[in-house]
Amino acid sequence: MKKLTILMLCIVTLGLASCKKDTIIREQINARTYNFTIKASDWKRNANGSYSSSWLNQKFDAITLDDEGILVYFQHPADANGDIQLPYTYNYNAFSYEIFNGGITFDVQNTTNLLNSVPPNYDTLVKVVIVPSEYAQ
Repeated sequence: MKKLTILMLCIVTLGLASCKKDTIIREQINARTYNFTIKASDWKRNANGSYSSSWLNQKFDAITLDDEGILVYFQHPADANGDIQLPYTYNYNAFSYEIFNGGITFDVQNTTNLLNSVPPNYDTLVKVVIVPSEYAQ
C-alpha cells in the first residue's frame, strides 16, 4: 500500500510539474478614424474638367504614406444609412482620392466625358480610417 501511494504521488508530481502556463499577449492595432463633411460648395473645378476637394490634416505624415493602410468611405448617395468605399462609380461619376503629406484630396469626374463632370450637389459625409502596419521581414 505504501509503494502504491508513493507511486501515485510520483505520477501526480510529474504530471503537475510538466504543466506550464503560457501567457500570450496580442499586440493591439489602434486604427485612427476621422469623420468630416465635404460641403457641396467645397468642390472646385480643375483645369482638366474634374472636380476636387481637399481636407488638410497634419497627422497624415510620411509614416502614414509609407507604412499605414488608408480606407476611405463616403456616405452612399442613395442610402443615407450606408457607406461606400472609394474608389467607386455612381451614375457615371467616378469618385477617388489621393493622400499626400498633410492631407487628402477627393476627386470626382464623369466617366463618359470629362468635360461633363458635375460635383455632388449635396453634403457628403466622409470616413477616413488609418490602419497602422509593420513591414514583414
